[in-house]
Amino acid sequence: VQLQASGGGLVQAGGSLRLSCAASGRAFSDYEIGWFRQAPGKEHEFVAAITWDGRNTISADSVKGRFTISPDTGTNTVLLQTSRLRLEDTAVYYCAAIHTTKWRWVRYSQKYDFWGQGTLVTVSS
Repeated sequence: VQLQASGGGLVQAGGSLRLSCAASGRAFSDYEIGWFRQAPGKEHEFVAAITWDGRNTISADSVKGRFTISPDTGTNTVLLQTSRLRLEDTAVYYCAAIHTTKWRWVRYSQKYDFWGQGTLVTVSS
């Protein structure tokens, strides 16, 4: 499975960005997609995850009500729509794939099977 994250950039606090994770490769539909972020000097932090059919989603408390995750099966892409961004949302955002049988572990980065490169989100005051 190959993952390509995009959509990061510089945005003012209170603004929005839409991050995309494009998936490809054999059997990528057997894997669900999660987003993590990593701020300088910190560990990976779980952000949100979703199943390709959209029936199951889970988000971190820190982003609930501000970030929305959704699948676009037509383009094999998972979108992370961010809004009301805060300074503390500044980080490199990564998308990752976890086999569907491990869905109960989606909050744990070490359980993921494939990772894309990161996309940097910088929130300024």
